[in-house]
This record gives sequence, structure tokens and C-alpha cells, in this order.
Amino acid sequence: MLFSDRHHAGVEVARMLSHYKGENCIVLAIPRGGVVVGYEVAKHLGSPLDVIVPRKLGAPGQPELAVGAVSEDGTIYLDDEIVKLTGVDRRYVEETAEAEMGEIRRRVSVYREGRPSLDVAGRIVILVDDGLATGSTVIAAIRHLRKLGPVKIVVAVPVASREALARVRKEADEVYCRYSPSIFYAIGQFYEDFEQVSDEEVLNILNELRGRGVPG
Repeated sequence: MLFSDRHHAGVEVARMLSHYKGENCIVLAIPRGGVVVGYEVAKHLGSPLDVIVPRKLGAPGQPELAVGAVSEDGTIYLDDEIVKLTGVDRRYVEETAEAEMGEIRRRVSVYREGRPSLDVAGRIVILVDDGLATGSTVIAAIRHLRKLGPVKIVVAVPVASREALARVRKEADEVYCRYSPSIFYAIGQFYEDFEQVSDEEVLNILNELRGRGVPG
């Protein structure tokens, strides 16, 4: 399956979640690409949209290979297999996490514009990204969210590797994935348009759904 772009992917994901219309849901999207997918989901469900900002911890010399991830409250998830394979130590993990926390703080400041994060206590959280390669960032986000008291955490993505889905299913209450191919190299291979999303586009989307009349 090939998605034309993230909006198309978001529409496909939203259709799988129609039974959540009218429920006490909040959609949390992982920037940047996940916000475009989350926009379509939030519109379809009539739910509020906010960001949650985990960051991948890249392996030494292989920044695209995730040894784990850190979420905005400092929660760290490590992929034990990749940690063993790359031989990274605790010091490397802590230093890399601290560096990524700087970008997390920047994104939180830019995207929330000084607002507190939306309260998830007692609500159904629908956690959205534009795809799962390893699942590390989503797992870090889930572990952060568990501390905040949602009644359910639902992960919803357009595409994922089968290995990532297996990992995420152990952490989330429900997982929805439109397409999980047997051969998976990168998320972008399943999109015709996978251009990087800008901070401005993320802000426009969030502001539109906040009812401030800013075009998305």
C-alpha cells in the first residue's frame, strides 16, 4: 500500500477509529509528521489535538538507528537488542538523552506557545505518528503517558514494521495499523510525498484545531 501523503494516511487511520467518535478522547501526535496524520484523526473524531514530544536516541555513527528514545518528562526507553548490538554504555545514553532533551524543550515551547499540555487524566489517549520503524519513540511516549492517568492508550499509525508492532502491542492497550508489510526498510517508502514537515506547518495545524482561525 502506498499513501499519497500524510493527509491521505491520516484519513485512512481515522476510518479505523470511527467507533471512538463521541468518546472522551484526546489525540496526541508526535511531531513533526505525526501531527499531519493526527490532524485528520482529530477532525474525524471531533477530538482535541496536542503534541507529545519523544525523541529517538541514535546509535554512535548511525543516528537513524535507534538504541531507544526519551520523552519530554525524561522517561527513557532502551531497545535491549540494539543496545547490545551497538555496545553503548550508560554514559552514552545519558549524554545523548540530555542532548535530545534540548530539542524536546525547544519543540514543546514552539508548539504549545506557553500553554500547558492537555490533561489526559481519565481520558482515552489516541497516540498518533506517521509510521513505526522500531517503535522506540512511541514506547517512550506511552511510558510517559502511563504516569498521567489516562483510562486507555490507543496507538494508531498508517504503517509499521511487524517488529515494531509486536513491541508496541506489549505497551499500549490497543494498536491500529493500516498496513504492516512483510518487507520494511523505512517509513518513507510507503509514501509518494514524504517531505519534511516544518514547525510552521505544525503550528498552523494546532492553531486551526484550537479554534484560533489560523489556516492549516
